[in-house]
Amino acid sequence: MEVEINETVLSEYGFKPAEVVLKSFGTGHINSTFLLTQNNTGEQFILQSININVFRKPDIIAKNVKLVADFLGEHYPEYLFVKAIPTVKGDEMAVVEGVYWRLTKFINNSISFDTLSDPRQAYEAALQFGRLNKLLSAFDASQLNETIPGFHDLGLRYKQFTDALELASEEIKQKAANEIGIALHYRFILEYFNSFKNSTEFPDRAMHHDTKISNMLFDKDSMKGICVIDLDTLMAGKFISDLGDMMRTYLCAYSENEPDISKITIRIEYFEAIVNGYLHEMGAILSPVEKELILFSGKYLIYMQAIRFLTDYLNGNIYYPIAYAEQNLDRTKNQFKLLNELYENEKTLVDIVNKCLKEHKYQS
Repeated sequence: MEVEINETVLSEYGFKPAEVVLKSFGTGHINSTFLLTQNNTGEQFILQSININVFRKPDIIAKNVKLVADFLGEHYPEYLFVKAIPTVKGDEMAVVEGVYWRLTKFINNSISFDTLSDPRQAYEAALQFGRLNKLLSAFDASQLNETIPGFHDLGLRYKQFTDALELASEEIKQKAANEIGIALHYRFILEYFNSFKNSTEFPDRAMHHDTKISNMLFDKDSMKGICVIDLDTLMAGKFISDLGDMMRTYLCAYSENEPDISKITIRIEYFEAIVNGYLHEMGAILSPVEKELILFSGKYLIYMQAIRFLTDYLNGNIYYPIAYAEQNLDRTKNQFKLLNELYENEKTLVDIVNKCLKEHKYQS
């Protein structure tokens, strides 16, 4: 569908309305995204407005991406990093009537997916996210500021859960009693993480933090991974954020919105593809402690997401959009079933991790 955008936004990037065609693009729910095509050259760009309800300081996103782009440009100029195109004034973003906009190049002959249908897609995605992690392994991640404070901070998420539990009505707590009990039971995941948190062998790294498959571009012909996109959450964090988020979102054929938890199982071949792809790039970089936490990364991210859904349910569904009253509770059940699947299949998954480490000759 063709759309119209404030002429001032276009002029910030040197375009005139009559010279371009704008169409809504993609399936993202956070930012508004448009495909901009120049009439005379056919050259295409992605124009995107930033959702300030989620990203309250878009200038931090711009600064983080530029810092990383400058580092990669200096050390790995051949690497395809989708950085912002400056405005005619040289700014990383345009600000028009309080709305932040950015422009990037459209990657030709590329395609993205909302769901995975082949383990090779999981492998290519893990390879690409791992490659970005590897290339940034010498980058000083402390330069990056948080674009969403506490985004993957399980300690914060657990406190938000217990705070919500104290304030929730007895009726709501009764409906969620089983899930509350599971959430409290799995607190040992947080305690285990805390035992490593300050280890020098568990460093902060520059992480993408949102490694769902739709944030990967594939070549339309070869189906090889081209590059990662959507760098809004590029900030310092632990390696488990990227690897764990892939496990959370790739391992099951159904998303967190599937209410029938009997369908929530893990696909072992996808797990092997993720670990293989990631270690192909990061195997020589990860410390012995990080290697020990490969499977744990999935447990951490799944547990965190489960208690985020449960917290929102206890708070009266004020954060995640819902289609029906119990949806956040169903999402919680879904994620706890997925977490249970990791524990049920733990021996098999550990054997796969060890096999992958050995194959890549990086096992400590």
